[in-house]
Amino acid sequence: MNISALLTSAGINIAVCVVLLFLYSILRKQPSNFSLYFGRKLAKVNPTRDHHVRLQRFVPSPSWIVKAWEISEAEILATAGVDAVVFLRIVVFSLRIFAVAAFVGIFLVLPVNYYGQEIHHHKHIPRESLEVFSIGNVKQGSKWFWAHCLALYITSLTACLLLYFEYKSIAAMRLEHIRTSPPNPGHFSVLVRAIPWKPDESYSDTVKKFFTKYHGSSYLGHQMVYHRGTIQKLMAETEKVCKMLRSNNVGHGKNMVQSALPAGPSGTLRILSSEPESIKRKPPFPDVRTASSVKEVAAAFVFFKTRYAADVAAKVLLSANPMSWVTNYAPEPHDVYWRNLSIRYRLLWLRKIASLVAVIVFMFLFLIPVTFVQGLTQLDQLHHTFPFLRGLFKKKYMSQLVTGYLPSVILLLFLYAVPPTMMLLAVIEGCISRTGKKKSACRKVLYFLIWNVFFVNVLSGSVISQIDALSSLKEMPTQLARAIPTQATFFMTYVLTSGWASLSSELMQPMLLIWNVFRRGVLRQKDDLCAVSFPYHTEVPKLLLFGFIGFTFSVLAPLILPLLLVYFFLGYLVYRNQILNVYITKYESGGQLWPTVHNTTVFSLVFMQIISLFVFGLKQSKTAWVFMIPLVIFTLLFNEYCRQRFHPIFKNTPAELLIEMDQEDEKSEKIEAFHQNLELAYCQITLKSPDPQKSADLSHPIPSDKDLEDSTASNPPALAQQNPTEN
Repeated sequence: MNISALLTSAGINIAVCVVLLFLYSILRKQPSNFSLYFGRKLAKVNPTRDHHVRLQRFVPSPSWIVKAWEISEAEILATAGVDAVVFLRIVVFSLRIFAVAAFVGIFLVLPVNYYGQEIHHHKHIPRESLEVFSIGNVKQGSKWFWAHCLALYITSLTACLLLYFEYKSIAAMRLEHIRTSPPNPGHFSVLVRAIPWKPDESYSDTVKKFFTKYHGSSYLGHQMVYHRGTIQKLMAETEKVCKMLRSNNVGHGKNMVQSALPAGPSGTLRILSSEPESIKRKPPFPDVRTASSVKEVAAAFVFFKTRYAADVAAKVLLSANPMSWVTNYAPEPHDVYWRNLSIRYRLLWLRKIASLVAVIVFMFLFLIPVTFVQGLTQLDQLHHTFPFLRGLFKKKYMSQLVTGYLPSVILLLFLYAVPPTMMLLAVIEGCISRTGKKKSACRKVLYFLIWNVFFVNVLSGSVISQIDALSSLKEMPTQLARAIPTQATFFMTYVLTSGWASLSSELMQPMLLIWNVFRRGVLRQKDDLCAVSFPYHTEVPKLLLFGFIGFTFSVLAPLILPLLLVYFFLGYLVYRNQILNVYITKYESGGQLWPTVHNTTVFSLVFMQIISLFVFGLKQSKTAWVFMIPLVIFTLLFNEYCRQRFHPIFKNTPAELLIEMDQEDEKSEKIEAFHQNLELAYCQITLKSPDPQKSADLSHPIPSDKDLEDSTASNPPALAQQNPTEN
């Protein structure tokens, strides 16, 4: 591929980005789209409709860019929580490190690559092949490889320094978040599974006897987990009642509750209560006949008087049999993934193995579209395989389109199926929380992208032209060293297509926009606020993949670095806008994704250094080869230090912090009332009275664009009252 083909791809993607950004700045002003582009703010703003048709609604404006740029990190922390701040820290870290790498690469490495051999260069730069800008253009044994070594040292040491300060800052932020957060049911609760079955007593009695005997001084109570089938019926019937209550005034609410809920032994749900206060004081199944029809499972949430007692119970081995009385930290109430709590603990290891096998099979099945995509980048091979296409490919614009744009677009379309598949496999794996499910899916998507998007593309692209090169696994590092610099052109177009254009698509939300138009125009349905949580399992792997690509090619083909800088800068604006306006914070993990980010970044650094080692070996530069070994050792030692220094903070909460918080609770008079409501927090089915201010749908007046822009973001939405649907 030459420069003109890359410019063609860049021009297409720039045009797509500009069009989508203009459309977004107009569509976000239309009242019919407020539920789509301002979901988080509508969850807490008292709506008022602007009936006037104003010209400014149809004029593009950069107001969203200014708002996203001006918002401070403290405001984002108060609005969206620690996880959102940590995600944006990934973008900021990438901007900083690749700004340094781009400066070094463009002004130091790129001239060395371009003039690495005494060859005749084209007078017109667009006609130059992109390979002359890569390390492959440097002749063997060149004395100029010191420039590449220096660039590697500068990039690696800067990355390690930034990683250290980020890890330290985020660890402190996590501890401060725990210290300043109000009493949370998850801090006083432990999830117990694999409860032994005794024929003469129920699971509930077994739990009560066990913890009264061994944790009597701190044991407060427990809440059993019930079979999902029964609970699903209860939730479905409750949802029907809530919908009926929304469509009528509050004054008839009590009578509707009593008339809508089934009664008697055959009904799945008796009348809980017609008064909200009585609901708060009663267990989830107050009626004996109803309770007898609900099947308990061998799992329960056990509550303790102090955070420290719950922490100790979650860490220690409760029984001589490690397969019984298994404890975990209890997720926050809104974070619990109830479906998987009914899974037998003894089957979890089988589910994890099945999930792993399914991921491997899916990764190998994905080789088919990847090989096809790489075939499009090999124009000579296409001429040989499909002779009837030669006439078509003789046209300059067609060859540039096929080699420079089409492969990355096709790969991007296939990749849309990956996150939902990995999320399904995370559910099969048996995750007990929604954050755990997203973390598991995030890791699976990350491994999948690094393997299929990078390694398979590199190897398949090389195998197409060098089928006999892979004689054994011993040749794999050498083959990678030969193939990676030659595949830099594909990844440049991939950054343009999957990076720039996908960020514009994230702003537009095209699928939701189409559904919104269809629902309102064809189905004639009213707006229904449905704010979703941030898709960390798709966006974090995407950022880390681009970071991995950037580190790998930082000295091999530094021309990719400016493209990555544009991507991360655009992502900085887009993601801040989405976090402020669109996505709602439903649950908080306290920044637990950062260790995955840190480990992936260190892996990227080590991989960059090792590939450079093999490239230097192929180029017969022994001095550069020896000079790189201390850098690899230093990076590994740095990672081990961070693992010992910071990682335990993300796995456990310090005991001294928990004890200090417990001591502060002893001075508070509200802690006893909090203890009384612990059981209610982990009910699988609850019934709340409707609140006209909270449950007002969007058929009521909706705010103007100015109202939404000016609304403060200092208070997060009332999650327990809004109860938005899960993304």
